[in-house]
Amino acid sequence: MIQRIQSIWLLLASIVTFLTLKVSFYSGTYLPDNLYHQLNGTQNLPLMIVTIGLGVLTFITIFLFKNRITQLWLCIVAILLDLLLLFLYYKETSNFTKGDYAFTASLNIVIIVSLVLAVRGINKDEKLIKDSNRLR
Repeated sequence: MIQRIQSIWLLLASIVTFLTLKVSFYSGTYLPDNLYHQLNGTQNLPLMIVTIGLGVLTFITIFLFKNRITQLWLCIVAILLDLLLLFLYYKETSNFTKGDYAFTASLNIVIIVSLVLAVRGINKDEKLIKDSNRLR
């Protein structure tokens, strides 16, 4: 399991996803109360549900190494969930009057890149298995 490179990419995606629960995505003056707030994964319920769901999904996908097709589809679903998460963050930033994106907002890009690299590793394994079965 751990010797496969996609397991490392999926573990990295899972760790970074859970890290986004605490680190700031956007900081600024929040519109309803005009106080300084930081937007992170625990700001509201939809953000928290999608973030935790994405983290759990990527962690569970590590252990599906015997079923590569399912692992591949779950990685694609995880990429779509992260894009949904980015949309939710962007929608939530409209509640701020002024502010700046934090440097840690780039962690969502790290998640997408590591999931794409995991998909690439799964495809390589699947191709290797098909080629070895063809030679038998």
